[in-house]
Amino acid sequence: MIEIRNVSKTFQQRGAAPYTAIDDVSLTIQKGEFVSLLGPSGCGKSTLLNLVAGLDQAEKGSIVVNGKPSDGPGPDRVVVFQEHALFPWLTVLENVAFGLKQKGIRKAEREALAKEHIKAVHLSKFTDRYPHELSGGMKQRAAIARALAMDSDILLMDEPFAALDEQTRLILHKDLEEIWMKTRKTILFITHNIREAVILSDRVLVMSTRPGTIKREFAVKAARPRDHADPVLHRVEAHIMEALADELEKVVKEETGDEYSLKKNDLSNPASGGMGGGI
Repeated sequence: MIEIRNVSKTFQQRGAAPYTAIDDVSLTIQKGEFVSLLGPSGCGKSTLLNLVAGLDQAEKGSIVVNGKPSDGPGPDRVVVFQEHALFPWLTVLENVAFGLKQKGIRKAEREALAKEHIKAVHLSKFTDRYPHELSGGMKQRAAIARALAMDSDILLMDEPFAALDEQTRLILHKDLEEIWMKTRKTILFITHNIREAVILSDRVLVMSTRPGTIKREFAVKAARPRDHADPVLHRVEAHIMEALADELEKVVKEETGDEYSLKKNDLSNPASGGMGGGI
């Protein structure tokens, strides 16, 4: 479904030297897979997602989506951002139906489709509410419903739950997993949260510090729907934290100086519920 081949991206900076965000990244995502990108801040996760979305172009390498080179945004891909990006002057129903209206779908049909996807995210009682009347979690549910209503093959999610409290995040994890199990959309998911990546994904790709590369890949072979108490998940989390330890030390040393040393026992127990939340 998505083939990323030897992709590099360098940004020019006014008054400063250019910097390379990602360097020689290659990966393949199969149809119906749920894949997460995980890594330190600034490692190029969102840059890579924007390239797949067609919102930016790489200087080197190629990105192929559904067998065709990606040279810009397309109807086969839809993005859910960290900020919900709902139109404040539209109701939930109108926001979810907005893209369908742009596609020229008749009002009755688009409202029926919008209501179907609103129901899938448990917002049926709030179809006539405006964004300012919703909680943060409800806004993100509406944003997910809007993306699903477009019925694109690929869902690109850029830290969609990062600004939410832990309880709301856990609820939305369950909702998203249920939706994915029903639709089998191909999902590329960006996160800083190790537990989130492991709970949701078929595979977790760990990126190095800038310039970002794919450092390690972890398959999450746990039964679905996922159980937070599953020891398989805890083992994968521990292996991911071990792979990230060197990268985290690089980030901290860059910020505080070479005298800083990160020890393994400085890191949180990977079995804890908030594991990886600040990474």
